[in-house]
Amino acid sequence: MIEFHTYTLPNGIRGIHRQVKSSVAHCALVINAGSRDEQADQYGLAHFVEHAFFKGTEHRRAWQVNCRLENLGGELNAFTTKEDTTLHATTLRGDFAKAAELIADIAFHSTFPARELDREKEVICDEINTYKDSPADLIYDTFEDLLFEGSELGHNILGRKASLMHYKSDDLQRFTARTHTTDQMVFSTIGNFSVKTAEAIANRYFGRQPATRRAFERIAPGPYRAFEKSLTKHTHQTHCIIGGRAYGIGERNRLPLALVVNLLGGPSANSLLNVSIREKHGLSYNIEATYTPYGDTGIVAIYFSSDHANADRCIELIERELKQLRTTPLTSRRLSMAKKQFIAQLAISSESNESYMLGTGKSLLTSDGPIDTMEEVCAKIEALTARQLTEVSEEIFTDLSRLLYR
Repeated sequence: MIEFHTYTLPNGIRGIHRQVKSSVAHCALVINAGSRDEQADQYGLAHFVEHAFFKGTEHRRAWQVNCRLENLGGELNAFTTKEDTTLHATTLRGDFAKAAELIADIAFHSTFPARELDREKEVICDEINTYKDSPADLIYDTFEDLLFEGSELGHNILGRKASLMHYKSDDLQRFTARTHTTDQMVFSTIGNFSVKTAEAIANRYFGRQPATRRAFERIAPGPYRAFEKSLTKHTHQTHCIIGGRAYGIGERNRLPLALVVNLLGGPSANSLLNVSIREKHGLSYNIEATYTPYGDTGIVAIYFSSDHANADRCIELIERELKQLRTTPLTSRRLSMAKKQFIAQLAISSESNESYMLGTGKSLLTSDGPIDTMEEVCAKIEALTARQLTEVSEEIFTDLSRLLYR
């Protein structure tokens, strides 16, 4: 059985569909444009556009956009990352066409009215203030700004309040015209209807748009230099990130690194760091390891918070675990357990149709070739060796950077 089907509209928008037995349908327009595509005088604009999409179109006022699906019991939402902007909706199966039409309307016909934009600026300013009040969130952006300093990836998604206040409707229109081109879009769907139906509806609402092509290329970050930095934030706890650059989306070692990071500090209570630092020594309530791949690079980060007096001990224990991964291959039993856990987590996450739909849309957007099915991904994980994991650990976990909030 084929897990999903792909197609391409005449204007270059690609589509991917998976048919499942469900009364609920999910769809998303994934646009390959995020904060890294902002120019120096546009920081925060990609995120502002995401908010402004809901503020009125040539055919609808803001309240009509917001009520179109909600009145039917459905949902409409959006999010922005460093590399993409996603508009997504969830409805009953019978309302799928309405969701597709609404997403197409706000993606291609938003007017960005000045009065609505002025109100939304205050909302985003409050979002920025909320974010600044959370050192556990803020430290990730500060770390990434330092890690990619001077590059397209070296500024946060929300931008600055002072810059935000100066943006006008024309700024949003110019940004979307430059970055939201049809060759950089994927319409991802999942529901109890055929790919023929999905493609027909996509063509009806998205295929009418003229074909446009991106006229610029992203610039890869410059060379990486490790750093150590401590910032005084007057927080009740020490917050710390230890990490560095990692593999990009298309690189061969992406999968073994993902397995290593999951083993090291994934969501399970038996991750190496959780067992050592929380369970065995009781030094931290929150410790995790994450891996975020981008198109041409990536970031691996280990985060923890602890009492100020325990921070140095936490760092010592983390470095001990990293050294072990770099120098000592996993036993066959430990490797088998790590693979089984990782595969099970992926399988369970794929049971969420919405998550699956968003994931396949992103995969098609960034892939040059066919997308692996879940079975193919699992087979690749099973084929990984202890030596591969050790080699990846040696390459990525050597010469790491460190940032502390105290």
